[in-house]
Amino acid sequence: MTLQQLNDVIAIAETGSFNRAAERLYIAQPSLTGAIKELEKELGVILFNRSGRGATLTAEGVSFLPYARSVIMQYQNLLDAYGKSGVRKQKFAVSTQHYSFAVKAFSNLTRACAVAEYEFAIRETRTQQVIDDVAAGRSEIGILYLSDFNRKVLTKLLNENSLNFHHLIDCRAYVYLWREHPLASRESIAFDDLTPYPCLSFEQGENSNFYLAEEILSTNEYPRIIKCCDRATILNLMVGALGYTLCSGIICEELNGNDLHRHSLSGRRGKPQQRHGNRLSDKEKQPAQQCGRAVRPGAEALSADGGAVSSRFSAAGRAYAEPVRSKVQSTVIGISYKS
Repeated sequence: MTLQQLNDVIAIAETGSFNRAAERLYIAQPSLTGAIKELEKELGVILFNRSGRGATLTAEGVSFLPYARSVIMQYQNLLDAYGKSGVRKQKFAVSTQHYSFAVKAFSNLTRACAVAEYEFAIRETRTQQVIDDVAAGRSEIGILYLSDFNRKVLTKLLNENSLNFHHLIDCRAYVYLWREHPLASRESIAFDDLTPYPCLSFEQGENSNFYLAEEILSTNEYPRIIKCCDRATILNLMVGALGYTLCSGIICEELNGNDLHRHSLSGRRGKPQQRHGNRLSDKEKQPAQQCGRAVRPGAEALSADGGAVSSRFSAAGRAYAEPVRSKVQSTVIGISYKS
């Protein structure tokens, strides 16, 4: 087995085709086919299903791919550390579901990093990709949420990939609206109130299921749904299409401004309130108990702009990014939704 063969496997898996992989690798397609056949013979397994429409990973191939990526990444780290220059640029990466508090924490981390050179990455991506990135060593930390609905399935996925989940905070589901939305004057909002408006949701790919959804209550019936791939589009659609999304209630006004507000989610029709929207006052931006959020005993209180979450994330990030660390344990951290 060679490093080139591992690169070959990764290229085929990412392109879905021997021909396209050969073009990416600048080698002849027959040479690539022969290299994969030799590897499969050595391993005693078939890594790819071949067809006229391309190549897909077999079950054995799916298991093999993270190992291949990990080896290639470690090899690259060796080159960075002991290459010709002899100077290693500090690297650190985070894969996360679409959370503004994660971006804020990442920004704080970059400001606090004391190394002369670094190459950091933050990847807002799908739930499965968060897990895959950390399992393959592409990211040191992943951020996602657990709830009573998805906990068993996601915990199983984490265990299968030898990942640890570290709790950040407990929270409840909130409705996230534009401040000029017709429902913005309501103190609380029920699902019946939301029927005329589109629910905005992040796409999770063709092989997804309800358990991988980023939004709480993903199994509910929504008459109108708009799927999106990025957070900026969802924020725009909340204004342009009067859409809504269900979120943790952690709002980073420093990054998102004050045009978008959170509202309590109730089982009955909401009642109008005198103040416009649910923008939190300075007094309300105190410990989570005052904001109506359940915080696990012993955890730091959470301010409305995600300050405590950002602090805990930033501290974890600094620990992982320290040059003195010789071994990094794959970790997933995140939110736990309360019923």
